[in-house]
Amino acid sequence: MGNIEQILEEKLQSLKDRGHYRYFLEVNKSAQHFPHFYYRNPEGVQRSAVNWCSNDYLGMSTREELISKLSFTMHRSGTGSSGTRNISGTTNHHRELEKLLAEWHHKDSALLFNGAYQANLTTLQTIGRHIPELVFISDERNHASLIEGMRAGGNRKIIYRHNDTAHLREILESLPEGHPRMVVLESVYSISGSLAPLKETLSIARQYGAMTYVDEVHAVGLYGPDGAGMVSQEGLSEMADIVNGTLSKAIGVFGGYIAASALVIDFIRSHGPGFIFTTSLPPAICSAAKQSISLIRTNPAWRAEFHEKVTLLRQSLREAGVAFVDNPTHITPIPVGDSQLCRTLADELLWKQGIYLQPINPPTVPPGEECLRVVVTLSHQLKHIHHLALSLKKIVNANHPANRPSVKAFVAAD
Repeated sequence: MGNIEQILEEKLQSLKDRGHYRYFLEVNKSAQHFPHFYYRNPEGVQRSAVNWCSNDYLGMSTREELISKLSFTMHRSGTGSSGTRNISGTTNHHRELEKLLAEWHHKDSALLFNGAYQANLTTLQTIGRHIPELVFISDERNHASLIEGMRAGGNRKIIYRHNDTAHLREILESLPEGHPRMVVLESVYSISGSLAPLKETLSIARQYGAMTYVDEVHAVGLYGPDGAGMVSQEGLSEMADIVNGTLSKAIGVFGGYIAASALVIDFIRSHGPGFIFTTSLPPAICSAAKQSISLIRTNPAWRAEFHEKVTLLRQSLREAGVAFVDNPTHITPIPVGDSQLCRTLADELLWKQGIYLQPINPPTVPPGEECLRVVVTLSHQLKHIHHLALSLKKIVNANHPANRPSVKAFVAAD
């Protein structure tokens, strides 16, 4: 055991030496004061900061309607489901939420998981293991959960250049006609904020008989006429065979899901170990998620206001002379390009300015693409936006101008 522990210690030290070690800030979240939260500084003094890296895009986790709904259902149904889906863990709340999710994404059925990571891992792994000859064709910027799902299946995987549909077509043409293949991609890429060319990608996949798997975790709630995501916004629901989504970001609750044909859902339900052998989501969580989706669908003004704030944020950054990666989505990366520097900037922003931005370092991004990922929410006010821009100008620009990579280089790498 000693030898194993020594190896683990050396590997952890290597992370620290390279600036890749992850430090967790203990956040005391306040539903009343979001996006403000409370924490204790290294001297143990309680301080307040503004959260600029939350995925609670619409502030749904703090809405009284959801809190009340969760509390009401919890009093009626208890704190947990106390079982897997086939052992008392399927309640009316699970069924109703899955029905709503299927309707939302214009699919036959949906299946709930305890997280979108688990949904990706289980679905891709299960299909891959039961079809050994299946070839995965994966965008090179896909999320770790998609990568792990494809790897766990043990299938052949071919990577195509990020958003390069010509390269995708070339790969599909190289495979024997009729050979099972699946194109795996995200609609909105979580770090760079780049947007997949969905229509062209799905059209090419269909032309070559490939099944498609689209991860929509950073799109659900924010895009589309009723908030169902980019696939819905582009009118491509019939062309995306499997859609993955989350209940933990814009919806503001917890969990993940897939939506697909009745056949695909029944297959994963019947064969997926990450679904079969896991205790199901608490009924109250399902109830609150259903309430959240219903509110999001009927309040398009929330989405409009959210995207207006993204525009205001970027205007403020431009006026302050802060370099950022412009893109057609809501994610705003501030390129840094060095792990140690990224950590230092994040610490200074927190301790000196009350700005909370987690450094995005390897392995989340390749070395050289370290950044600060800025996310505005519906709860941020204009004063918060101005303070952020001035703080970034003061800390990032004024203190470390020589070390900053160009935005052009960052975009090219993406």
